[in-house]
Amino acid sequence: MMHDAEFTFVTPQAPILYQALAPEVSDETGDRSSATISLENDRLTLNVTAGDIPALRAALNMWLRLITIAEEMQEIDNHGKP
Repeated sequence: MMHDAEFTFVTPQAPILYQALAPEVSDETGDRSSATISLENDRLTLNVTAGDIPALRAALNMWLRLITIAEEMQEIDNHGKP
């Protein structure tokens, strides 16, 4: 049984986040989970699919952490060093 999750982030920074995350999608080589990201205007959508719940949880932890870090780096870039 496959398990999947979808998150949509609505932000004016969506194109920048997409560019930051796109290399991670192409580099992902996990055999227990896969992820895609898509961009539509100010919406970044993350789709994660896995064969079991622990793999889905691990993949979501990674992707949500990457998105958080990309957002934080964008804030630092926009506002200078904290």
